[in-house]
Amino acid sequence: MWRILAALTAFLLLATSPEAQETPVQDLLAQNRDLISESSRRTIGPAIDAIAESGLPEAQVVLQKWQNREMWLRESDGMFFWAEEIDRDTLRIFDFDTGDDLGEVPDDDFDQIKPNSGIRALIGAALVRFQLTDPNPARRRDALQAIERDAEAAHLEPLRASIPDEPDPAIRAKKERLERLLTISFDAYEAARLEAIGDVSGDISLDVRGTLNPLLQTRRKVVEGEIPGTDNVARQLTPGSDALPRAEAYAMLVDADMAPARVSDADLMNALTANIDGALVGGVPVAQLNTIEARERAYRALMAEDIVPPFVSEEEIDTALSTHTFYDSYLERSTAVTDAAEDAMTAITRNVGASQAIDLTLDALSLASIFFLAAIGLAITFGVMGVINMAHGEFIMMGAYTGYVVQQVIPNYTVSILVALPLAFAVTFAAGVAMERLVIRWLYDRPLETLLATFGISIALQQIAKNIFGTQARPLTSPEWLDGALVINDVIGISYIRIAIFVLALIFLCIFLFIMKKTRLGLETRAVTQNPRMAASMGINPDKVNMLTFGLGSGIAGIAGVAIGLFAKVTSELGQDYIVQSFMTVVVGGVGNIWGTLAGATMIGFFQKGVEWLNPSNTLAAQTYMIVFIIIFIQFRPRGIIALKGRAAGD
Repeated sequence: MWRILAALTAFLLLATSPEAQETPVQDLLAQNRDLISESSRRTIGPAIDAIAESGLPEAQVVLQKWQNREMWLRESDGMFFWAEEIDRDTLRIFDFDTGDDLGEVPDDDFDQIKPNSGIRALIGAALVRFQLTDPNPARRRDALQAIERDAEAAHLEPLRASIPDEPDPAIRAKKERLERLLTISFDAYEAARLEAIGDVSGDISLDVRGTLNPLLQTRRKVVEGEIPGTDNVARQLTPGSDALPRAEAYAMLVDADMAPARVSDADLMNALTANIDGALVGGVPVAQLNTIEARERAYRALMAEDIVPPFVSEEEIDTALSTHTFYDSYLERSTAVTDAAEDAMTAITRNVGASQAIDLTLDALSLASIFFLAAIGLAITFGVMGVINMAHGEFIMMGAYTGYVVQQVIPNYTVSILVALPLAFAVTFAAGVAMERLVIRWLYDRPLETLLATFGISIALQQIAKNIFGTQARPLTSPEWLDGALVINDVIGISYIRIAIFVLALIFLCIFLFIMKKTRLGLETRAVTQNPRMAASMGINPDKVNMLTFGLGSGIAGIAGVAIGLFAKVTSELGQDYIVQSFMTVVVGGVGNIWGTLAGATMIGFFQKGVEWLNPSNTLAAQTYMIVFIIIFIQFRPRGIIALKGRAAGD
């Protein structure tokens, strides 16, 4: 009885043992077993290609498991499985065809296939063709990124084949663009490459330039006689020109074993010194070696005896250079392709220049809007009222700190900014009114005393800010919808914060014009500016108008502080970074004229950005040149671009 039970048990064990059937996948792996087991990057290519090009639905799984080092070979029968390691001695194996779990087995009979990084990269390239048609859009995008990082000729056909059936319009567009770039680099037909180059001509994107530049790479060559007709010549070089110095040309001959190496003066003297025989060197008395001709004669005598290396005279160098041809040859063999690439790069260079001009203009407008925001309040207090307020920068600083405090109370950045703008106006308006009532009102028509008093107030406000907030920079965080930048192309781009500041500057320009042209305060301010005595006789209170006008200018400075704080460091010295530019903007534009302030901010912004573009490594130089320019400009137009008639203009 026990024999029957033992036989039955053996039968059941055999029936449930993890066997794999002979299948096309196993046949294919068996055919390439030696290459797979050897795992040599130099020889593994055919095995990977055989699996990838087999058309078998299991091919992708095989490559993925192989790349992840999850493929194992059973030595007893040569079958391949993918497996999970349960512990040091046990594997859970799976069938490649069905994915079925074949159970846990000891690992004694199994060898793990461990591809190195080079082989894994080759497998990854082969997997791309499967990923390009994967149902998951994320995997298709990943495949395109993999091709962009390390494109190969083998990627071109699978990429083309995947385009017609691509359902996602964005991915399809990316595939079509990538196909054009790969066609330029790898297509076997010249006509296809020329068509692709024409399609991207003038496109300033970095990937296009990165594709075209290798086509225009050259190698410097030298030949004896005429240039071979098989070379695609970029240009012929003349020894002794700027492109090919004489010494460099002869060094090329020496490196190519077309001429003997030159003997330097130091080597010549060392050789003569080492071969002194009594009072002679090469038959020439040592006492006569004080001329170049004598030293060369002695050296040639030693050379004739094969004691020293050959000596090359200047005449021999000229002769050698004249009998050889130097040129730059394209690495790309097709002349038509390199000509098309040259034309495309010329168009690209032209478009890049135009884009750089537009980008520089946007930067200049952005900087001008910042200067205008910082100066618009000063245009009121200094331009209209004639008060030299050195504490104007501190009102900007107060506005920025107001925004910071609001964000500590209201964590929502969008809401906090919307609350901070009017609150900053209210805080700095009140501070401006207090300063005008307590100090400025006693110093009208006394500019020196006003300057000294406001300078002292500036220092005091900075110290108060340090005592309250410390010396470290405080963050004023912009809302998420202001993160990032508006990117037009690979050259033109501007941050959303700069756009918001530009829009804010336009808004305040409109608000200021409305106040000055359409409100009673604006009418009274203009009247007091033109003729304060006549305004007083008409029932206008100049003191009240001055107080409100000074408060208005201070309040606008506070709002400017919130805007500036979104991209600048909020510290007690924040205002000092803008006070000089604000005064220069008002003076250059024309004291007391809002349009002049706008023109001055635009001129200074464009001038500074222009100097920075000419000398990008030194921003301090740009500010220095700007100050010099303004000094010269004021000599010719002392009243600014648009002068205001009235008290502020000195009438």
